[in-house]
Amino acid sequence: MDAEALDELAGQLQGEALGGRGLLQLAATTGLAAYAVWAAVLMPGFRRVPLRLQVPYVPSSAQQVANVMGLLRGRTGKTADLGSGDGRLVIAAYKQGLRPAVGYELNPWLLWLARYRARKAGYHEKVSFLKQDLWKANLSDCYNVIVFLAPGVKPPLAAKLLAELPDEARVVAGRFPFPSWPPSSTIGQGLEQAWAYDMKEVRRAARSGTGCAL
Repeated sequence: MDAEALDELAGQLQGEALGGRGLLQLAATTGLAAYAVWAAVLMPGFRRVPLRLQVPYVPSSAQQVANVMGLLRGRTGKTADLGSGDGRLVIAAYKQGLRPAVGYELNPWLLWLARYRARKAGYHEKVSFLKQDLWKANLSDCYNVIVFLAPGVKPPLAAKLLAELPDEARVVAGRFPFPSWPPSSTIGQGLEQAWAYDMKEVRRAARSGTGCAL
């Protein structure tokens, strides 16, 4: 596949939320028969995750990326994007000095896309995209965590983050907040909105009874 075809495929993958039907349509338009077989039969990453914890791929808008980076401005340390999709947030984090920057993603084609984007931008060996279940990842050394996940995933994820993250960590949620956590700050409106949560404040609120840990 030449560079022009790769760019076309990358653009199609980035431009829409992909479910099983979307993957099949993409396969049909690009002529990737093996991709269609994978989409229809295997759906890597999804069969290993309980249905209630599955999250469809919806790419972040430029404004959502800007809002997340605004809430992480001035911070340092390891940054993780949980369900990193096409990698745009990980690349943006690295550009802002949040290093190391790591994305966790199970979908192999989104991993391919993220690595392709990083290579094209000149960051191929500077950012990492890991094919790893975010529920099994050890986040104890992360000081910045980005979460663009569905509302139903937030309660079990909140328990994981509370158990693993250091007090100095900040969690930034896009599109949907953690309903029982007190945000330290927020920016944007509607689906562009992002919320920042400082773990020390979340734990303090839980201990005082002014906020529920989950």
